[in-house]
Amino acid sequence: MEPKWLWLSVLLLLLEGCGWHGTDACWEDERIALLQLKPFFNPLNYLNSWEEEVKGSDCCQWERVECNAYSSSRRVIGLSLNYTRWSYKERWYLNASLFLPFKELKRLYLPENNIAGFVESGGFGKLNLEILDLSDNYLNDTMLLSLSRLSSLKDLNLAGNFFKISSTGGLNNLTNLKNLDLSSNKIKSFQPSRQDSGRQLNLTHLEEFDLSYNLMNDSIFASLSGLSNLKSLDVSSNQLNGSIYMKDLSAFTNLEELDMSYNDLNEFVACKDEVFTNGSIPRLLKLVYAFPSVKTFYLQHNNLNKTMATQDQELHVWSNVEEIFLDGSYLDNNILQSIGVFTSLKTLSLHNCGLMGSLPNQEFSGWCDLRNLKSLDISGNALEGILPYCLGNLTSLLELDISNNQFTGNLTPLANLSSLRFVSLLRNRLQISMPFLSLANLPNLKFLLADENKIVMEPNSFHTSIPKFQLNIISLSECITDIGLSLQPPKFLYYQYDLRYVDLSHNNFSGTVPLWLLENNTKLENLFLLGNSFTGPLLLPHLFHPNVFLLTYLKTNYKTNIDLSNNSFNGSSQSMDREYIALTEMACPNNHFEGSIPMEFCNLFELEFLELSQNNLSGSIPYCFNPPYLRHVHVKRNRLSGPLTLTFNSSSLVTLDLRGNNLTGNIPKWIGIFSSLSVLLLKDNHLDGGIPVQLCKLYSLSIIDLSGNMFSGLIPSCLGNLTLAMKGEKSSVDVVWNGPSSMNDLPIDIPFYLSHDYPSSYMEEWIEFTTKGVSYSYGGDILEYMSGIDLSCNRLTGQIPLEMGNLSEIHSLNLSHNNLVGVIPSSFSQLKQIESLDLSYNNLSGRIPIQLVELNFLEVFSVAHNNLSGSTPEPKAQFGTFNESSYEGNPLLCGPPLQNNCSKTVSPPIVPTTIDNEGEGSFMDIYVFCVSFLVSYVIVFLGIFVVLYINSYWRQVWFSFIESCITTCRYSVVGNFLELYIFKRCA
Repeated sequence: MEPKWLWLSVLLLLLEGCGWHGTDACWEDERIALLQLKPFFNPLNYLNSWEEEVKGSDCCQWERVECNAYSSSRRVIGLSLNYTRWSYKERWYLNASLFLPFKELKRLYLPENNIAGFVESGGFGKLNLEILDLSDNYLNDTMLLSLSRLSSLKDLNLAGNFFKISSTGGLNNLTNLKNLDLSSNKIKSFQPSRQDSGRQLNLTHLEEFDLSYNLMNDSIFASLSGLSNLKSLDVSSNQLNGSIYMKDLSAFTNLEELDMSYNDLNEFVACKDEVFTNGSIPRLLKLVYAFPSVKTFYLQHNNLNKTMATQDQELHVWSNVEEIFLDGSYLDNNILQSIGVFTSLKTLSLHNCGLMGSLPNQEFSGWCDLRNLKSLDISGNALEGILPYCLGNLTSLLELDISNNQFTGNLTPLANLSSLRFVSLLRNRLQISMPFLSLANLPNLKFLLADENKIVMEPNSFHTSIPKFQLNIISLSECITDIGLSLQPPKFLYYQYDLRYVDLSHNNFSGTVPLWLLENNTKLENLFLLGNSFTGPLLLPHLFHPNVFLLTYLKTNYKTNIDLSNNSFNGSSQSMDREYIALTEMACPNNHFEGSIPMEFCNLFELEFLELSQNNLSGSIPYCFNPPYLRHVHVKRNRLSGPLTLTFNSSSLVTLDLRGNNLTGNIPKWIGIFSSLSVLLLKDNHLDGGIPVQLCKLYSLSIIDLSGNMFSGLIPSCLGNLTLAMKGEKSSVDVVWNGPSSMNDLPIDIPFYLSHDYPSSYMEEWIEFTTKGVSYSYGGDILEYMSGIDLSCNRLTGQIPLEMGNLSEIHSLNLSHNNLVGVIPSSFSQLKQIESLDLSYNNLSGRIPIQLVELNFLEVFSVAHNNLSGSTPEPKAQFGTFNESSYEGNPLLCGPPLQNNCSKTVSPPIVPTTIDNEGEGSFMDIYVFCVSFLVSYVIVFLGIFVVLYINSYWRQVWFSFIESCITTCRYSVVGNFLELYIFKRCA
């Protein structure tokens, strides 16, 4: 073999030994290192894709692993291990040497992992990380020394920890740092370390710095003077108050974005003894003068002074400012006069600033002179009067929000704003003519929100005055005020071919739903007609499609939502177009539909939300109705009958509400397949049998209502194993929809202020649950914090399981109106979050555990109509608020608030108990009996022994008695034996 081939072979062997295998897969040594990390970072089973298969499998394809895509080496350069070791209690220390096998690791994400510190500081010094995310852990200042060894770090996220930064030494060593996030900590100020010799925080390359949600005061700016290259500074939601001195801000010469919102600032001064009181320069605008490079100011929710002077001739230096946000500040209309000096201003947000009166209408002055303005938000104020004509000067305006004011008149000033794409007129007193004649010549208009105004319907407008715009979204709810008129939806919608969201709710529309509203709108995703007076069946005749279900016209490639709630639709839901319908959310409650649920519902493969409550639907749910993505089912208060069949066979099912029907049979065992089920409501049916233990496997359950049925048998003790964790922590139930689902497909961007008044869906997750003796509706954020079990009004027997005391997160427990026996478990004292506990109308006995007084959140408590005895709990804390009705119907119970005094009551008779109703009390009685018997036996035996030992006469008598007994027994046994022997021989 030639030498060159020999050397090549040796080289290949060396590369193989080092882990290189000549393919695009990851390195073998790094794959092994990942598998060694897996047991440590996989208690929540988030790394199941890290499987040890054959040697050489590509770990670069595993989840949370990023490899170098621009190199043939395929080294691991990024690991996303966020939330992999999160728990309520466990905290641990990170050993950075775990990541040393990854030679080219640049990005490491470890947020929300309960990390309390670092085991080995030297491990960080050997890593060449550029991005490190340790947010939402339990780190403090002692960890800065370890982090200071990461000299290559460019992006560091320490948000949501417990840093106070008592010394800047550790941070100042990160000389290459460009982005630093210290938000949501406990920082008051930055103090220099001894080694810094008086230096403050000095990160010369830092460009973005987030210090929001800390405890800082005004002195923070002086300690940041060394950040000369800073471009973005966020000090919002701190404790800044009073005056800000301009000299403290003068060092930020390159600052482009400054956020000081949500503080308590009221003015800006040049120096300690100089306050701007001469009126020549507005106090607020003086801040802009100090920062010629800043383009965006966030000053929302402060106490900035209302006195705004007129502009000064020198204010032209502010012409570069592009965005000003003053939301939530206390201003007056003078700001609209002064703001005109910002000739380059593109965004102005004055939402909820307390502006009153009418808008200034001076031509070419103040706000009307902002020719470059693109977004204007003056919503949430108390402005009134007509819209000024000078509003038409804002020819560059793309987005306008004047919602939540008291404007009157018409929309004529908007007629020439041809660039407008978004207009929000919500909740004013405007008189708007249909078909929006004032806006008809705005070709770019896409969003139009006009809820709660007065719509004037122009006659004969179906084929005339067709607008130039093609809307994506239109919202006209609560607009028609002509009571008594029979009205139809505005017919100009016939020509809106790009509509995706239409809300015509809560008007006076009547008759049948016009087909022209649907047949041209092939892109429609969301239709809301609730709260009108539409009548007739939902089957609408059509020239080409006779007897076609309304939803046929909503066929689309996008997700589709329809809400027809609270109308008067009637008839049967007979046949639906058998073609595939991409319907994701359907709500038709509170109508008069009757008959069975049509089999064509089985074609709704994309359905996620179904609401058919409070109709007259009968029969059973179609066996084939099994949408794979179904999450929420509400079919309460109908006349459905028959047993629960294997429908809704979806592992994603979160809510099942079948209350108030005529369902029979038992809860089938396959209920355990609903691994994501959080709310199970089967109240007021005719279900029987036992409560299946399969419910205990549904670890996401937080609300269970099986009341008003005929369930019998024991309460499964395993129900105590349910965590009933709040949904806000595991996010298993949420609002189904919050706007168009495919908003990214819309041809324009959503304006920054859409969060104020964007039309939200009526299809939210709302459920009813009875607690504290009242039926409450829970929805939105409130639903996220509710948990409860209601097994009342059944035929349950046996004792209350001790394990029920493990439900530490439960808010409501109702076991009333059953046949439960035994005692109240003292373990109920562990129900620390409980607010309502009802055990009334059972056969419970024994005493009320005194430990229950520890339940500090208990508002409703009832043990009425049982066989309880003894005294009531001490009337302190919450138990001092319960009256006699909580204890009535227990003749042997005494103490306040009952009238009978415990000192006069007769002891309860001893009632023999059986094995079936033995509880904690009976167990204690058996234990006491056994101990007492043993002690008595020992005492008697020792007494006899002592007497015989002392008195010889009685000892002689005792031995004679024993000898006589032995002799008698012996002769008796021998005689019987002989008699039996003789009898057998004679026989």
